[in-house]
Amino acid sequence: MKLALPAKLKIDVLIDSDLWQEPAKIRSTVRRAVAEAATTTSTTGTELAIVLTDDSAVRQLNRLWRGIDAPTNVLSFPSKRTADAPPHLGDVVLAYETIAREAKAEHKPFAHHLAHLAVHGFLHLLGHDHGRTADAETMERAERDILRRLGIPDPYRHAGHSGKAVKAARNKR
Repeated sequence: MKLALPAKLKIDVLIDSDLWQEPAKIRSTVRRAVAEAATTTSTTGTELAIVLTDDSAVRQLNRLWRGIDAPTNVLSFPSKRTADAPPHLGDVVLAYETIAREAKAEHKPFAHHLAHLAVHGFLHLLGHDHGRTADAETMERAERDILRRLGIPDPYRHAGHSGKAVKAARNKR
């Protein structure tokens, strides 16, 4: 008798803005980053949605859910899971203009910054946070490890800033 293997993590990538060019390449970048992040967790048989949109849509979501009237690079919305609910981890929403601006300012390839933020959003769905220094260090360590396996340089080695300083600056927006 063959045992059925558990289903892999299902990653739906929805493009909700014409600003995202080369959809196949973008979807592949995001899926690959999140799939790599998922290899270190128990996400088998679950799913999540990643929405690629623009600053205007993210600003509205940020204002509605966080009370911050400004766009940001990534927002995560974990599902409130119950025993009888479908195995949906949640949603990650990424804003094109902010990501492009940050990648340019930090002299990073757009695809590397996108992959980093997809991983960052995914880790939030799993309960990671960066509100306290110890939590930020744990989350940054996880991000660095995942990105290293993807061949992406440490996103926090920029202009002499530590990851906490970069995140603190982003969170003030």
